[in-house]
Amino acid sequence: MLNSVAVAVAVEGLRVRRGGREVLHGIGLSVPRGSVTGLIGPSGCGKTTLMRAVVGAQVVQGGTVTVLGEAAGSSSLRRRVGYATQHPSVYSDLTVVENLRYFAAVLRAPRGDVERVMAEVGLEGHGNQAAGRLSGGQLSRTSLAVALLGEPELLVLDEPTVGLDPLLRDELWGLFRGLAGRGVTLIVSSHVMDEAARCERLVLMREGRVLADDTPEALRAGTGADDLEQAFLRLVREREAMAS
Repeated sequence: MLNSVAVAVAVEGLRVRRGGREVLHGIGLSVPRGSVTGLIGPSGCGKTTLMRAVVGAQVVQGGTVTVLGEAAGSSSLRRRVGYATQHPSVYSDLTVVENLRYFAAVLRAPRGDVERVMAEVGLEGHGNQAAGRLSGGQLSRTSLAVALLGEPELLVLDEPTVGLDPLLRDELWGLFRGLAGRGVTLIVSSHVMDEAARCERLVLMREGRVLADDTPEALRAGTGADDLEQAFLRLVREREAMAS
């Protein structure tokens, strides 16, 4: 169990309804500060809904979400939390630099932040390209750069590596580890199980419920599985057996 000082995000009894049905069923989890926590599970299991609740963009029906010691969505968290959605939310008719300058002004980020985040995500040389003409990988980097503006303490990244080639995925995970090494907390969602091994802590989800919230090593040991995919499958089968 993590103590409150070491926790960046604490979720307790979270329930969310969307489209007339409950999609998160009273879930609870904790995210340690200065770590990369993977939110892992199949598409449609509730990862994006949970992330929206963490950043304060989701109406909830019950439970609490505490972020950096404050209620999720508090105005004081605006500059402390960076969020990159699965689908890039930049303006296609603006260049990379224009997009970053716009969002930097909205966030009141420090001067020089645009150049800093472009260098961190490897966008040097692409600043004058229109976002609508970028490749998928470059567009993902642009969205990540927006999330990095203002040096947030918490980064919430919804499937940032989906559709990217293995080399680019590896580079981004290197960036994530580097940010965590500087004390930034990251929540990174993925439906690809091989990315789970890159995380320091894992939250495994299925059908709106948390199957496990632990380190990769503890999950392997607790399930007796050699790899994390097998650990996930064993947890699913155990849950199904308990429900039957």
